[in-house]
Amino acid sequence: MTGTLLLAAAPIGRPEDASSRLRAALADVPVVAAEDTRRLRRLASDLGVDVSGRVVSYFDQNERTRADELLGELLAGRDVLVITDAGMPGVSDPGYRLVRAAVAADVPMSVLPGPSAVTTALVLSGLPTDRFCFEGFPPRKDGERARRFAALADEPRTMVFFESTHRIAAALDAMAAAFGADRPAAVCRELTKTYEEVRRGPLGDLAGWARDGVRGEITVVVGGAPEPAGLSDPDDLAAAVAAREATGTRRNRAVAEIAKENGVPRAVVYDAVVRARAAKDT
Repeated sequence: MTGTLLLAAAPIGRPEDASSRLRAALADVPVVAAEDTRRLRRLASDLGVDVSGRVVSYFDQNERTRADELLGELLAGRDVLVITDAGMPGVSDPGYRLVRAAVAADVPMSVLPGPSAVTTALVLSGLPTDRFCFEGFPPRKDGERARRFAALADEPRTMVFFESTHRIAAALDAMAAAFGADRPAAVCRELTKTYEEVRRGPLGDLAGWARDGVRGEITVVVGGAPEPAGLSDPDDLAAAVAAREATGTRRNRAVAEIAKENGVPRAVVYDAVVRARAAKDT
């Protein structure tokens, strides 16, 4: 019998957001792996929970070696609870290596769901939520950060980033340069805490605001790239089909492609081609 790996979401601000399952697990699990053992003790105290199991540190710098140790505990039949400072383990926090090792060893896992800065900021941003992607922390170096944002300039989904208080101004400047100063965005800080703030507006305005300094834990939400404006004028549609035919594409296929690319009925494009050819022949 192997133990179960428990991945627990920690409150991102208020301790009272902790789930009852997290409270029970902290009191009962024999091994607790915490990103910061002092913060874990503080959380347990706030929750009125006595952590009875062995507590070990599990952070970025020791994740590789500690994952092997924790896998050994699981294979020996002991449950292991992984908890980070805030949010879900493995989401820009330690946890991924241990999850991969547990999957490879066929160790059972369970998630204790809870608060997430990603989804909290997303719904507060006022930006589209039907499709989104999480991009974590941008690169620290200017050149690498600029290249990352340039690669995302045409991303149609709403994007969510984490950023530190020391780099937020530079990151917003780089976003405005890559995505456009008018791209809508929201800067969310201190989510669920006493001084929670959500600042919404164009990236250019937010970059200017951030130059005075922004404190706290920060999540940035950026609107996706707008849909390219499609052709609608009949002459433009006919010209696009003609250009496609000039490359060797058969007319029927060219009409179908142009209709799909511009979001107009195929019959509209075909009629535009017929009228253009009739006008040329007269």
